[in-house]
Amino acid sequence: MGILANTVSICQFQVSGDMPQNDLFEWASTRLITQAFRSIDRGSEELSVGWVHIDDSKDSSFASPQALWRDHYLTFSMRRDQRRVPSALLKTHMEKAETDFLAAHPGVQRVPKQKREELRDAVRGSLLAQTLPVPALFDVVWDTRSGRLTFASLSANVVELFENLFRQTFDGLRLVAVHPFARAEAIVDKALMPVLQQGNQASSDAVLDMIEGNRWLGQDFLLWLMYQTMEGSSSYSVNQPGPAQPGEGFSAYLNDRVLLVGGSDSGVQKVTVIGPQDAFSEVRTALQAGKQITESILHIEKLEHQWKLTLKGETFHLASFKAPTVKIERDNRSNEASEKEAVFYERMYVLEEGLQLFDSLFRSFLDNRLGSDWSQTLAQIETWLSGE
Repeated sequence: MGILANTVSICQFQVSGDMPQNDLFEWASTRLITQAFRSIDRGSEELSVGWVHIDDSKDSSFASPQALWRDHYLTFSMRRDQRRVPSALLKTHMEKAETDFLAAHPGVQRVPKQKREELRDAVRGSLLAQTLPVPALFDVVWDTRSGRLTFASLSANVVELFENLFRQTFDGLRLVAVHPFARAEAIVDKALMPVLQQGNQASSDAVLDMIEGNRWLGQDFLLWLMYQTMEGSSSYSVNQPGPAQPGEGFSAYLNDRVLLVGGSDSGVQKVTVIGPQDAFSEVRTALQAGKQITESILHIEKLEHQWKLTLKGETFHLASFKAPTVKIERDNRSNEASEKEAVFYERMYVLEEGLQLFDSLFRSFLDNRLGSDWSQTLAQIETWLSGE
């Protein structure tokens, strides 16, 4: 689903590097055109990847500001068209090609390896030419004020494809994944920054090392949230910048689905608890057995507005992020272009408010986890787990 859908899965990056201070549209449009999408409908190419308008997947011109410019946002989509030949179909046609080859060469008992590879390439190319490419779209929203970029996919292959295409397009700029430690660094209280840095268990600054070495952040956050859901307070206050006013109250809690993972002599073990919970007894049992919460559905509520998402603790990817429904009232003076812009701004408002509340929740955890009260909180969690 695209960024404008009511439910979307997203990951975020911080864009680092120097951008022009003036003529940002001209710079961005020129760069995007260099890697604009090219149709392969009339050819036999297997794959085509490039940029298109977020409002029109058939347009890759970027000739006007309306194509990608929304106030302080740059918006566009990555389009991937791909032809795929079903393995069963390829096998059937290969068998026929080999049979025909052997029939034409009576003295040959078996198709030579090199010839078989040539036949496979020919058969596959012929089938690709008869197959229509399947399009897929992945939206990009780039906040040029903060440098934060939101990408609407969590597929590892798609994210890698996007990072490569972005690197080719915007030479000199770099995407840095907003993993749990990076998000913590961005919002933690300055007085607690030394404590956070001391807790960094990564062997290098590489993203994969930062994620792998600091799993404790996501694990402790989800454990803390579980305890807060059951025994503590689920009420919090806005403490990060964004659409909501500082000090506004909201609630946050885990429910519906919890994934726990633990290791044993027989390998990795997973426990999934599904459905509304009253006491989370299965979760507590799994935690007592040494498993860690790695993923859960998080509910956030502020007045009548509700957000729901699946939080992946290792990466802080937000899957199935459902925000309040955007409704735009139409009048006789509105046109399609203005309606699309209105939907975009309303959609970004509710998405950014949800992210603001999430960051406020994470900041509340960091204040506790990195502060002097954590040993007391940990003792309370252990008491809760033991059922005393």
